[in-house]
Amino acid sequence: MNQIIRIGIDTSKYIFALHGVDAAEQVVLRKKLSRKQVLEFFAKLPPTVIGMEACGASQHWARELSKLGHEVKLMAPQLVKPYVMRNKNDGRDAEG
Repeated sequence: MNQIIRIGIDTSKYIFALHGVDAAEQVVLRKKLSRKQVLEFFAKLPPTVIGMEACGASQHWARELSKLGHEVKLMAPQLVKPYVMRNKNDGRDAEG
């Protein structure tokens, strides 16, 4: 698998949708994880940039992922790519 340089995460109550790209912006990761699996999964990855929508729990996840060496960027929901908003779902939110 190509090296992942950026991962988008869409958080929800039970399942997190992940979307990762390589340096050529090619999709190299599409995955769904339960809350219990998130930190274990990211602990195995080399440090990368992680983006997620700012929401109630995002501060907690940003702190935990930062402790693992990742650079976390929180984004206002309005900044998600417009095409993602047309057919909204967890996978598309993670891609945005």
